[in-house]
Amino acid sequence: MGKFGELLASLENLTQITYLNLDGNHFSGKIPNVFYNLRNLILLGFSGNNFSGQIPPSIGNLTNLYGLDFSYNQLEGAIPSPENENGFASLSSVLLGYNLFKGTIPSWLYTLPSLVELDLSHNKFTGHIGEFQFDSLKKIDLSMNELHGSIPTSIFELVNLSSLKLFSNNLSGVLETSKFEKLRNLIDLDLSDNMLSLTMSVHSNSMLPKIQILYLSHNNISGMFSWNVGKETLFYMNLAYNSISGFEMLPWSNMHTLDLHSNLLQGPLPTPPNSTFFFSVSHNKLSGEISPLICKASSMGVLDLSHNNFGGMLPHCLGNFSKDLSVLNLRRNQFHGIIPQTFLKGNSIRTLDFNGNQLEGLVTRSLNICRELEVLDLGNNKINDTFPHWLGALPKLHVLVLHSNHFRGHIGFSKIESPFMGLRIIDLAHNDFEGDLPEMYLRSLEAIMNIDEGTMTREYMGETYYEDSTVVTIKGLELEFEKILNTFTTIDLSNNKFQGEIPECIGNLNSLRGLNLSHNYLTGHILLSLKNLKMLESLDLSSNKLSGRIPQELTSLMFLEVLNLSQNHLTSFIPQDSQFQTFGNDSYYGNSGLC
Repeated sequence: MGKFGELLASLENLTQITYLNLDGNHFSGKIPNVFYNLRNLILLGFSGNNFSGQIPPSIGNLTNLYGLDFSYNQLEGAIPSPENENGFASLSSVLLGYNLFKGTIPSWLYTLPSLVELDLSHNKFTGHIGEFQFDSLKKIDLSMNELHGSIPTSIFELVNLSSLKLFSNNLSGVLETSKFEKLRNLIDLDLSDNMLSLTMSVHSNSMLPKIQILYLSHNNISGMFSWNVGKETLFYMNLAYNSISGFEMLPWSNMHTLDLHSNLLQGPLPTPPNSTFFFSVSHNKLSGEISPLICKASSMGVLDLSHNNFGGMLPHCLGNFSKDLSVLNLRRNQFHGIIPQTFLKGNSIRTLDFNGNQLEGLVTRSLNICRELEVLDLGNNKINDTFPHWLGALPKLHVLVLHSNHFRGHIGFSKIESPFMGLRIIDLAHNDFEGDLPEMYLRSLEAIMNIDEGTMTREYMGETYYEDSTVVTIKGLELEFEKILNTFTTIDLSNNKFQGEIPECIGNLNSLRGLNLSHNYLTGHILLSLKNLKMLESLDLSSNKLSGRIPQELTSLMFLEVLNLSQNHLTSFIPQDSQFQTFGNDSYYGNSGLC
């Protein structure tokens, strides 16, 4: 049984004990059935351990119990019922979240006269939510289960309720906002990730006078959203992934986070409250120009207007209206004119994404004061400039995308001693760059060298409230990465006018996963040093003027999935070992000397 088992077994002799708290240890195994004689227990806490098996049935004998906490374990099976009808009359708190309980919610939990807090979240409960018999409840959390059916009527009678979390279930039905009339103490309402629809009443706007958090994302809410509750109190609101077509207004004076992305919003951009820190309307059907009024939101940290039909010129103030701005995402709209020309000194900008517009002119040199910049995506525009070598001084720049613009000329050299040391994703494809490949820059890409994935923490680029995304062409496909893993690396210099030989220093980039130098005028041999790129998954050297043999040593690239050497002047035998056995003729066509 072990010392801990003996300790628990000895508890049955402690008949006068009133508090037993074993929270936050690393205890494991089954909990022994030793509670028959502990009728004086008021508080029982076993949370934050690794207990398995069932809750002992002798718990039902604890008629004086006030608090019961078995959360954050691996418990399963049935939840013991009280020994008689009034057995848990004093029970105020039942916390069983983060376990493995299945089946329907025990009926006795709906009949506890003193229950204030009920947490059954992150389990596998099924069936309907029952009707609560008493109105003492202040907090209900049934989230992350498999419950279905409608929200019971009794929940809307719980006048003391301050927090209601039912997210990530299979709840359905039509919710009338007028039902919330009695919940005047409600602060936190989270019904997201269900199948609920909403019918709004004008008279319901005065309801929920204390509401601060309203999460209704991933539901079936459609039409105009006119439920303007909590005008002075609402702080967080998430309505993403619905079918909402518009708002009469955004009247909330203290709003911090307003997430409206992935709806059916139409018409002009609704101006966010001046207090807003996070504002996303991405993936909608909004149109028109961006009003300079948006720059009054001087505390804005994340502004995401991507994937809409906005047009016109960008307001001049867009780069310097908030010292807190870290993300400005305007991807895939129809903006024209120039990039914002001024940025605040000491700004917090981490991500600038202008991809997929019709912006033109030069890359403004004022970007060199954006010392926190990690992602700069100017791809798929009409920018006409030479290579912005001065960006190499930005110490945190990880992603640089200039894809499909009118960049021109030699990339040349930099006066900066070690430029672009942090770059992991480089996409200069589909421009008019010419001359030799930029050996100086390739030599200094330390972030693509010697990555030890065994010791580094694999995480996504961005913050907890916003994760960066990008579009890259790799393995012959254009892929949109909704999240960018910090170990992902790629270089795409294809479809330019580069000439000369491939520099030997590319062989030092031993953490590179994708390399595309296709559709240029490169000459010389395929480098033997490419064998050092042990992490390489995709290699495209097609449509150049490369000659000589395919190095047999490249067969050691065990992760190579896509190889394209077509349309060159290669000769001799095609290697047949290892990964090369999986490549078809289309990897080599247009090389008459290969056999």
